[in-house]
Amino acid sequence: MRISAKTRYGISAMICLARNYNVAECTTVVSLSESLRISKIYLEQVFSLLKRAGFVVSTKGAQGGYHLARHPQDISVYDIFAAIEMSLIEKAKDTVSESNKAIETTMRKIIFDRLDETITVLLSEITLDDLMSEMEKQNSSESYMYYL
Repeated sequence: MRISAKTRYGISAMICLARNYNVAECTTVVSLSESLRISKIYLEQVFSLLKRAGFVVSTKGAQGGYHLARHPQDISVYDIFAAIEMSLIEKAKDTVSESNKAIETTMRKIIFDRLDETITVLLSEITLDDLMSEMEKQNSSESYMYYL
């Protein structure tokens, strides 16, 4: 499964917003762009999709920027994928339906439909809150100093 750079950047940016969820200030695209080393223009495209899906809210003005529209535990990774990847769970194209309908139906039923369902369930179970918790574990394990 290939995941586009746009989706990976979107998830990264959403983790940053989730980290600042309880802070009253908005996060700017410029600050996210600099901290994640992502093109500002590219990130603006990502936020346009996330805003359209209702996962972020924008505020204009000098103190403007973006913040999450919902609590991090209420936004799943699947939600983010679906907002950015227009063809995340796109039905597989028929392969041999004209020559052998039984093979086509079997492949769809046993492989493709089950794969689509498994991916959807897995990504729906992982929330931004889960990603933040794991990130905090990673940050704390990296901060230990060892003396010999």
